[in-house]
Amino acid sequence: MLKLSLLLLAFVGAGVSINAQTPAKRPIRPADLYRLPSLSDPQLSPDGKWVSYTLSTIDSVKDSRNADIWMVSWDGSQDIQLTSSPDGESRARWSPDGRWLSFLSSRQEGKGAQVWLMDRRGGEGKRLTEIKGGVNDYSWSPDSKKLLLTVTDAEPEDSSKIKTTKPYVIDRYQYKEDVEGYRYKKIHTHLYIFDVAAKKMDTLTRGSYDEGGATWSPDGSAVAFVSNRTADPDRNENSDIYVIEARPGAGMRQLTDWKGSDTGPRWSPDGKTIAYTRSVSAEDYHMYDEPVLCVMPAAGGAPKLLSQALDRPVYSPRWAKDGQTIYGLVADDREEYVAAFASVDGKMTKVAGGQRTFTTLEPGADGNWLAMMSEPQCPGEIYSIEGGAPRRLTRHMEAFLAPLALATAEGFQSKSPDGTMVSGILYRPAGAVAGTKLPLILFIHGGPVGQDAFDFDLSRQMLAGGGFAVAAVNYRGSNGRGVAYSKIISGDWGNKEVVDLHGAVDWLVKQGIADADHLGVAGWSYGGILTDYLIASDTRFKAASSGAGTGFTLSLYGVDQYINQYNNEIGTPWTSIDRYLKISYPLLKADRIKTPALFMSGEKDFNVPTAGSEQMYQALRTLGVPTELIIYPGQFHGITMPSYQRDRFDRWLAWFRKYLK
Repeated sequence: MLKLSLLLLAFVGAGVSINAQTPAKRPIRPADLYRLPSLSDPQLSPDGKWVSYTLSTIDSVKDSRNADIWMVSWDGSQDIQLTSSPDGESRARWSPDGRWLSFLSSRQEGKGAQVWLMDRRGGEGKRLTEIKGGVNDYSWSPDSKKLLLTVTDAEPEDSSKIKTTKPYVIDRYQYKEDVEGYRYKKIHTHLYIFDVAAKKMDTLTRGSYDEGGATWSPDGSAVAFVSNRTADPDRNENSDIYVIEARPGAGMRQLTDWKGSDTGPRWSPDGKTIAYTRSVSAEDYHMYDEPVLCVMPAAGGAPKLLSQALDRPVYSPRWAKDGQTIYGLVADDREEYVAAFASVDGKMTKVAGGQRTFTTLEPGADGNWLAMMSEPQCPGEIYSIEGGAPRRLTRHMEAFLAPLALATAEGFQSKSPDGTMVSGILYRPAGAVAGTKLPLILFIHGGPVGQDAFDFDLSRQMLAGGGFAVAAVNYRGSNGRGVAYSKIISGDWGNKEVVDLHGAVDWLVKQGIADADHLGVAGWSYGGILTDYLIASDTRFKAASSGAGTGFTLSLYGVDQYINQYNNEIGTPWTSIDRYLKISYPLLKADRIKTPALFMSGEKDFNVPTAGSEQMYQALRTLGVPTELIIYPGQFHGITMPSYQRDRFDRWLAWFRKYLK
């Protein structure tokens, strides 16, 4: 017995486990999609003890997602599911008096999303509103007696007994929009005041305009909102901020007159100042732009541009309780950090950052802040930002991550042939042997105005899980490097971006990371468009996948939703045909393409219509280049059905394994 005890102690002392071995971690695979939850919309209770949020999960049997309302205690020790309806719930909001937790749901006969109330003392949720067509958004008045509703007009009823759908009668300038479809309906979005006790709704705004971004003043006497009230809002992006008294029949005041966009108004705690963001450019169409943090008197006056000198996008402005500081999120060269701006002079202090991404900033308890935070090896969870350090509140991702060996993410910079420094992120498969060349997939982000950041990227993790090194490159046109860096590609697509992307691949090959004989390229939206440009400009790639792309820009004029961009950035085809032909070179020079290419698109995509993928597929079939075309039925620009998302992952992996391994 003594010998056995000594033997056991020897094993323990040597670090050898005598229990069952922990299962080895494995690479991520497409089926893991079904295990991945999604969190959003954290909101602090009035007493500071709880944080409500929305948790979305996938039902693989129903092939759909369902969202429920949860709440976690401020110390993170308790996490409670509050709703479990199959219809889904969202936009949970605490009444300021702490009595109610409200939410939106389309429960009961699918009459559109309605506001429901759940008593904090317990019990089932009860429907509060019954508005035809449903509620888009809402917020509580400071006294908890009223709701500010944002509602889109209900569609006119068709009393005809003829079952054939009536023709779409279209007479507006921008007549197509992804998801919305053909824009022929004479409906608008307006604001309403709803009395909670009397269940009575009064109209606040009306007319042939749309309102959004509405928010109560601290004393509940007025509402600030955003609207484009130009002669034809379809022809520009000139949104302005207005203020209206919170009573029926009140007149409104226009606060801003910038010819670009003014959005996201937020009242200061004393109600005397409004913070908001505005575009740098006053042009009718400003794709290559960034939001600048501004403040102006609520009574009207000249604005102060607090973050203009920063030359980085600032999002989600939120006032601190002292009214002296405005917090926001800043996108800066692969990072998205929390910053504080002095309301007097705009002096900025970086609050929390690093190689991670913060989103959805909201006030927290004790002067702290709530945010969603994501890292390359961890999807978004809810955190409290305390003294500049994030403290984790939720832990829904632990079960998802437990069996997985994920790719590592490391930043790199490459120099393009013209001397431009370009930032990127390299994903190395788990267990990759140092010094060994790997097959590389250049996975290109869309936008083009967006950036690849240090967050959890499921697509790149999935490709790396297949044994590939994956590169994310913030080519010229991306944001996070200043307006000039973004705008330099305006009207000159498929030029400098292509130079930057090839330059990044050259650097990865030179460093001995990427195998020059096993290179692939893929992307979606503008990433798909750039994939077409890349394979038409060089034969170095042995496989490609272009999603929601196009190689013949001229053919999409008037067919997609970007009529303002075409006219303002490139010109009309009858005045600028040479520019259209120049940027349409993937199809016009398709005989140069030798890369086997997989084309994908959503059947109902009005953002980059399926025709763009169909034309490239047909060209390569004609030329005898290996190619396939995948159309996802009923899907828009973003593929949302879980089984189709998994299918896309499976097809990417199969395609690149076939040609790169």
